[in-house]
Amino acid sequence: MILAKTRKLLAGVAAATVAFGFAYAQQGPRGKSSYMPVEITEPFSAIFARLSAQKPEVTREHMALLNERYDLSNRPAAGVTMDRTKPVQQGVRVKLPEGKTWEALANMSPEQIREQNLFPKGFYPLPHPKHSEGGFVFPHFLIDEIKRQEGGRDLTRFDVEYDIPDHFLPEFPPAIYLNQRTDLGDVSQGKLVTIENYYGLFNGILPPKQIEGLRLLVTPFPQQQFNETEDRRSEKPSRGATCFDCHSNGHTNKATHLAPDARPQESRHRVVTPSLRGVQIQRLFGSQRALKTIEDFTQFEQAGAYFDGDQVIATKKGLNPLNRILQVDLMAEFQEELGFPPAPKLDVFGKLDPSKATPAELRGQEIFFGKGRCDACHAAPYYTDDLMHDLKTERFFKPEMINGLNEVGDGAVKTFPLRGIKDSPPYMHDGRLLTLDDTVEFFNLVLGTKLTGEEKRDLVAFLRTL
Repeated sequence: MILAKTRKLLAGVAAATVAFGFAYAQQGPRGKSSYMPVEITEPFSAIFARLSAQKPEVTREHMALLNERYDLSNRPAAGVTMDRTKPVQQGVRVKLPEGKTWEALANMSPEQIREQNLFPKGFYPLPHPKHSEGGFVFPHFLIDEIKRQEGGRDLTRFDVEYDIPDHFLPEFPPAIYLNQRTDLGDVSQGKLVTIENYYGLFNGILPPKQIEGLRLLVTPFPQQQFNETEDRRSEKPSRGATCFDCHSNGHTNKATHLAPDARPQESRHRVVTPSLRGVQIQRLFGSQRALKTIEDFTQFEQAGAYFDGDQVIATKKGLNPLNRILQVDLMAEFQEELGFPPAPKLDVFGKLDPSKATPAELRGQEIFFGKGRCDACHAAPYYTDDLMHDLKTERFFKPEMINGLNEVGDGAVKTFPLRGIKDSPPYMHDGRLLTLDDTVEFFNLVLGTKLTGEEKRDLVAFLRTL
């Protein structure tokens, strides 16, 4: 009797263990060690030859994915530009499933869309141009300008190309607006701020400590792919990267990489560089938003993100530990001086002045604060709530592996400020939404707001005024 009961108990425990193991397996894959190998046995010449030879096929495969998901043509909106002259792209660029309309999809439940595999592929998380490798990848216009100004420093990677076409990216070089010197307007003089010209551009405008903070922001330091080691991804040994290589002129050029704070590799999120304009009103930083001040973020970027969150490799490649008082605070003080671009149609409360706005823009504002439910997260005057929100996009599609990325939900995403939003395409943390029209369609579907075609157009018109 006792033996029978014991066998029954053990069988139950075994069944529970199997069930637990199955449930645990469903939580997602685990990867190999989070650390890269410290000792590299393959010579650089062999690494360079192997990865350079693979680059055309890596590029072809990734661009095929983009062309499958998007209309990448150059179709600017008439009379709508960014800070200066670069046209803003118009229209929904995400391709619909064959035979479907946006209205038809909006009338379906998330479960129906998921079961019928109808979630537009352009709304899926976007893979890094080489997701298995990751690391910083820069647009060509930034690479070319750095080479022109700084001679030998080259941000070209021999293993991967930047992917999003230039006409979808922010104006370059971006304008610079200072919170305490709004009378000066754009102080960039149409130039990209680098170590070669920062002093001449800002001497007499900024106090010395902010100029020193800016100097550090444009000084190259070793970085995972750009350094002197044999496993670098630049052909020649590199002095490294600067903060403003990604945040051009304190804004963004949408340089991309993988968030450093998740593993395994295929579960890491692609991120594009956010703008630093208006950073003084933000209180969440880093891809997991675990950092609460711009000082924390500045220190973390060089100690963590620059090296994919691997402190062992950081030590090998030349980690530059920043002094909190003598360096980090000065860098942060300059960043907090970076202002949003002018929005002449907005009043002091961040709402439209009826005497300056068009009827379509006013209707769009009503939708933003009403049926569209945009203000639930994007509250005026800066159009953010400084919080994280999980859109639960996994309701709409089944997980699958695409180009090295484990396509699952996004998890909690930071509410970015919408002030100056037309100057910061593409959108979402990974750049998957190429235009404001795409963004409106995405949230209309994910939030279930069922906007009409005219309401969507009016909402885009309002967003362009911000």
